[in-house]
Amino acid sequence: MAGPTTAERGDRQQESSGPPPARRSRKRRLRVIVILALALALLGGCSVWALYGSQWLRVDHASVSGTLVLTPSEVREVASVPLGKPLISVDTNAIEARLRRKLPRIDTVDVVRAWPHGIGLKVTERTPVLLVRKAGNFVEVDHKGVRFATVSQAPKGVPMLELTASRKGSGAASFRRFGTDRLVREAVRVGGDLSAAVARETRTVQVRSFDDISLELGGGRTVAWGSSESGRVKARALAALMKAAPGARHFDVSVPTAPASSGS
Repeated sequence: MAGPTTAERGDRQQESSGPPPARRSRKRRLRVIVILALALALLGGCSVWALYGSQWLRVDHASVSGTLVLTPSEVREVASVPLGKPLISVDTNAIEARLRRKLPRIDTVDVVRAWPHGIGLKVTERTPVLLVRKAGNFVEVDHKGVRFATVSQAPKGVPMLELTASRKGSGAASFRRFGTDRLVREAVRVGGDLSAAVARETRTVQVRSFDDISLELGGGRTVAWGSSESGRVKARALAALMKAAPGARHFDVSVPTAPASSGS
């Protein structure tokens, strides 16, 4: 009786040695993928629970930094940080908007999560560069021309803004064309162009019209500035005039290429 053929012997060897290597490799990869998927799902579930469901990562305080005039308690009260809530769920944008809306003295505020239990409120307050008299009080104006606060006492070293342009007569054209807010911004622009030494001596910035701005310095000295255009050039011309004629009482830099001084 004839024995098994070569093909039959190969089939028998294959059956006895199990599935081919490629099939075994695919099964191993599948098992690894399933295990990794289960591990990731478990890890994700634990992470979600830790962030939202556990007591580990909840807000228990709000810290405030950067305040000068405002107090940390004022900022915290307006911020209304939801203590006891999951830190991840705190709406930092809503807190920022609330602070800027209710505390106009705040110029910028950065609301950050301070893991694992806090909210940080980093405040930058507006700084007054001009003051406007109003019913016995003083309105503070910042470098952007924003009138942000009314105080009963004038901060030291901040010039007074006198908007003397009239809605009638020669100043009417400026009011019609630019409006009060624009004229205030022009005054702020002039103040920003002054040298530090002159700024310290400036008592009043007077605006009669868009192109008729003047300064009152300490000691009764005055400066005819003109418009806010070419402010840095005018500031340099004024510094040179004051150095060349220290006893002068009046300076005119409205045309900075032909500055003049007078009085003694």
